Amino acid sequence: MIFRTAKLSDIKQMQVVRHLVKENTLSNPDLVPDKDVADYISERGKGWVCEVDGRVVGFSIIDLLEKSVWALFVDPEFAEKGIGKELHRLMIDWYFQQTKDKVVLGTAPNTRAEQFYPLQGWIQVGSYSNGETKFELTYQRWIHRAL
Repeated sequence: MIFRTAKLSDIKQMQVVRHLVKENTLSNPDLVPDKDVADYISERGKGWVCEVDGRVVGFSIIDLLEKSVWALFVDPEFAEKGIGKELHRLMIDWYFQQTKDKVVLGTAPNTRAEQFYPLQGWIQVGSYSNGETKFELTYQRWIHRAL
């Protein structure tokens, strides 16, 4: 497994992973066009990928402008191998190197993601109007968790 910063040339493979997931699926794949992914990994924030044998099998993207996690997805074939945890660590370490502001995310209720984030130090703080569970993570909580 190779973890590295996402490049524009990774977007097609990232989109494949995004559409393979069984939870937090997109109701319409056209809702997240390639140009949006490009904007998030090159202008608004940063992204990371995990490659296995030259194939992207997971990715994460953080939005520095909105102070939120925009994406964290792993090909279901590669689930439970620590890929999501490492992509999360890379993303959050980088975020808190840029700012000490809290970061938020939303995920569908009753999913593995909803169970994953509290294990990484996130606190559930409510719900978004679309029904997603809202989580937040502070710099202090992240740093203390790492000690």
